[in-house]
Amino acid sequence: MKHGVNDLRRAYLEFFESKEHLKMKSFSLVPHNDNSLLLINAGMAPLKPYFTGQEVPPRKRVTTCQKCIRTGDIDNVGKTARHLTFFEMLGNFSFGDYFKTEAIHWSWEFLTEVLELDPNRLYPSIYGEDEEAFKIWNEEIGIDADRITRFYRDPETGECDNFWEHGAGPCGPCSEIYYDRGEKYGCGKPDCKVGCECDRFMEVWNNVFTQFEGDGHGGYTELAQKNIDTGMGLERLAVVMQDVDSVFDIDTMKEIRDKVCELSGKKYQVDAMDDVSIRLITDHIRSATFMISDGIRPGTGNREYVLRRIIRRAARHGRILGIDGLFMARLAEVVINNSKDGYPELEEKKEFIFKTLNGEEERFNRTLDNGLARLSEMEDEMEKKGEKVLSGENAFMLYDTFGFPVDLTAEILEEKGFTYDEAGFDKCMEKQKETARGARKETNYMGADATVYNDLPTDYVSEFEGYDKTEADCIIKNICVFNEEGGEVSDVLAEGDKGAVIVEKTPFYATMGGQQGDKGVITLDGGCFVVEDTVKVVGNKIAHVGHMESGMLQVGKTAHFAVDKNLRQATCQNHSATHLLQKALREVLGNHVEQAGSYQDPDRTRFDFSHDKAMTREEIDKVEKMVNERIALGVPVTTDVMSIDEARESGAMALFGEKYGESVRVVSMGDYSKELCGGTHVKNTADIGTFKIVSESGIAGGTRRIEAITGANVIRYYKEVEDKLNAAALQAKTTPNNLVEKIASMQKEMKELASELESMKAKAAHEALGDAASDMEEVKGVNLITKALSGVDMNGLRDLGDELKSSVGEDGVIVLASDNDGKVSLMVMATDGAIAKGAHAGNLIKEVAPKVGGGGGGRPNMAQAGGKNPAGIADALACAKEVLGNQIA
Repeated sequence: MKHGVNDLRRAYLEFFESKEHLKMKSFSLVPHNDNSLLLINAGMAPLKPYFTGQEVPPRKRVTTCQKCIRTGDIDNVGKTARHLTFFEMLGNFSFGDYFKTEAIHWSWEFLTEVLELDPNRLYPSIYGEDEEAFKIWNEEIGIDADRITRFYRDPETGECDNFWEHGAGPCGPCSEIYYDRGEKYGCGKPDCKVGCECDRFMEVWNNVFTQFEGDGHGGYTELAQKNIDTGMGLERLAVVMQDVDSVFDIDTMKEIRDKVCELSGKKYQVDAMDDVSIRLITDHIRSATFMISDGIRPGTGNREYVLRRIIRRAARHGRILGIDGLFMARLAEVVINNSKDGYPELEEKKEFIFKTLNGEEERFNRTLDNGLARLSEMEDEMEKKGEKVLSGENAFMLYDTFGFPVDLTAEILEEKGFTYDEAGFDKCMEKQKETARGARKETNYMGADATVYNDLPTDYVSEFEGYDKTEADCIIKNICVFNEEGGEVSDVLAEGDKGAVIVEKTPFYATMGGQQGDKGVITLDGGCFVVEDTVKVVGNKIAHVGHMESGMLQVGKTAHFAVDKNLRQATCQNHSATHLLQKALREVLGNHVEQAGSYQDPDRTRFDFSHDKAMTREEIDKVEKMVNERIALGVPVTTDVMSIDEARESGAMALFGEKYGESVRVVSMGDYSKELCGGTHVKNTADIGTFKIVSESGIAGGTRRIEAITGANVIRYYKEVEDKLNAAALQAKTTPNNLVEKIASMQKEMKELASELESMKAKAAHEALGDAASDMEEVKGVNLITKALSGVDMNGLRDLGDELKSSVGEDGVIVLASDNDGKVSLMVMATDGAIAKGAHAGNLIKEVAPKVGGGGGGRPNMAQAGGKNPAGIADALACAKEVLGNQIA
C-alpha cells in the first residue's frame, strides 16, 4: 500500500470498519459541553460522554481520526523536530464491548499485515502489574518475554507512563507498541532500548484499557463497563512508514515546509536558526487553518487568544526569514489541498480561512511596527535613567497590547546590551493564565457542573417528534424536583413544585442550534404543569422545565403534552426567515459571510455573521428586499433526512463547529436556500408573512449582528413607529405627512435664532469688556490686560481676546475670566513678543486656575481652563500679574 498521510488515515479507518466499528468524522476542535478543555487535545476527548455512560454511543465500536491541538509545549515548537501544536490522532474505541484480547490482536494485525511492518522491529510495552496483557502478547501473539517491556510506577511520585489517569474518574493500564527505527536514529549507548530518550524506538500505538474507577487518591475499583481507548499519532506513524527523520519530513508537512522555503528564499537544514522559523511556521499554519475552519476567530478570549498567538508567532517568524507581504493564506492553501481528503470542511471554508488569516496578519503587521516604536521609546528611557533591565510589566505590556512575542523583545534588547525582568514578566503571564483558568471553572471529569440531571438513568434518550405536531400523549419517565440544594430525582411533582419532566418522546422542541425551546402545558387528571422552557440535558434527554400550577404529575403516568402553537409558529417564522437572510447576505456581501451565531424566539431573530465592516443603508435595504421577495413567492419549505456526506454533496450549508450525527436534516426553500438544520420551520415561505431588519451592528472584530422581526411582530413594529410619528407631529403642530417639511423649517428657524443669539452674546460681551485697554498694566516690559466678565462662554472669551491683541501691542498678555451660572471660564493669550521674554500662557493658567477651583493648561500662546468657584475670580486675576512677573524674571 501507499504510505502517504492520507493513505494511512484511510487504511486505518477502513481496517476498523472491517472490524464492525462505526467510522465517525472528526469532531470540531471546539469542545462540546466540556468546560475542562479550551481545545480538543486527544482522540478520546470528544467521546467522554460515551465512556462515562452519560450518553449512549451510536455504536459500541467506533473509529475516528481526530484533529487535535496541544499548546503546552508551544515554546519548543520549531526549536526541535519533535514538537507540534497540531496533530491527528487515530483511534479505535470500545464502549463496554471488546477488551484487551481484541484490541491487542487488532493492533498487531494492522501493523504487521496491513502496513507490513517487520514484526521483529516491533516491541510491546505494558504496565508492570498487568499480567493479562503480558499473557496476550507472550502466549497469543508470540512475543518473547524479553522483548516485552514492563513499566512500573515511580516509587516517589506514584506516576507511570503506562497507566492512564486524569484525576478522579475512569482510568487503567496501557500497552504501547514501539518500532525500532535502526541504529542510525539511536544514541549509540550499549543499553539503548525501549524507553530510551533517543529517536531509535518510536511509540506508534497506545492501547488504553479503561477498567478502573479512580478516586484520585490511589484507590481503584473495577468498572462494570470496561472500555478501550486507542491513540496513535498519524504523523508519527507516517515517519515510520516513510522512513524519514522527523514529522517535518513526511509528505504533507514537507509540502508546507517547501512552500515556506520558496516564499523566503531559504533552504532547510542549512542554517539552524532559519530551521527553527521554517519548522514553526510549518506547524503553526496547520493549527491556524484547522482552528479557523472550526469557526474560531483571532481575539482576546481564551481559545481565540490561542489562535491569535499562533498566527502572530508564525507571522513574526516569516519576517525573520525575510518573507515580504502577507503569506499565511498562501501556506493555508497548501494545508487545505493536503488535508481536504480527510477534512472536506477545509475546502468548504477556504475563502473564510484566507480572509481571516489575511486580516489578522495585517493587524499584526501594524501592531508589530507600533510595538517596535514603543520598545524604542522604552530603550531611550532606560538609557536616560542608566538602567539595563526592562521591567516585567513593560515587557508584558508589549506582549499583551501589541502582540509582541517576549523572545523578540529579548533579542532586540540584547542588541543594545539590555535584558528584561523575566520573573516579573512570568508573574504577569501567570496572572493572565489564572484568569483564563478561572473562566474554565472547576469541573468534574466531564468538564461540566454536576446537576440533578446527572442522577437520571442512562438506559434511554429522549427523541423530539414535534416536527409535524404540537400535541402528544407521553409516558412520564422521570421527574426532577428543584430545591435550594439544587434538586433531586422524584416520583411525583406536587402543586407549587418547580421541576422538570423527562419523557422518551416529546412534541416539545428543546433549545438547540440557536432556536429557543418550546413553552406550553402538560396536563394529567385535571392537573396542569406549566412548561416555561425546554432544554437538552445530560445523556441526550429533553427536560420540560417549569412549575406545577395545579394537581400532580407522577412517573409512569401518561400525560398530555401541548406546545403553545402561537409561540411555536412565531419562532418558526423567525427561524425560516434566518435561512433566507443568510442566503441574501452571501449574495449581497459575498461568500465570505459565515454564520457566527444565531438566536430565534417568538419575538425576533438575531443573526451574527462574518463581515469586516458595517453594512451600508443600501446593502441593508437590498437584503431585506430579497428576503421579502422570497417570502412573497410562496416557496414550499421541505426537509430531507440524509447522511452527512450526501448533505454536503447536495450543496447544503453546514455550521462552523456544529456536532452532526451520521443522519442530518436538510431544510430547503426551493432552489434558493439549503442548510443542515435540526430546528422547526414554516411549511411555506409565505407563512413568514413579512420580514424587517431592525438593527445592524458590530459585536467583535470582523463579526456583525443583524436583528430582525417577522409576521405579526412587523405589524406591531410599524404600529409603534406610527404612534411615535403621530406624537412627533402633534408636538410639531403639523400632520404626519408634513412632518419632514416642518422639521426642516424648524431647523432653519433654530439656525437663524442661534446665529442671532451669538451676535447678541458677542455684542453683550463687547459691551461688558468696555475700555479694557485703559486698565492695561505693564509688568516688566510686557503689557497685561486682565478683565472679569459675566455670562461669556469660552468661544466668546477667545473672540474678545483676539480683539484685545491690537491693544496690548507686540509684547502683551491677556487674561479674561467669566462667571457663567456658577461656573468659571478662564482664557489666557500671549503674543510672540511676550513669549520671547518668558511668558507662557499654559503655565500661567496652571497656577491661576486653582484660585477658581479648577484646572487647565495649553500652549505658550493660548490656554484655557474651567472652574467652579466664581468668588475666586478677583484673586485669580491678581495672581496672574504675579505669575507673569515671575515668568518674565
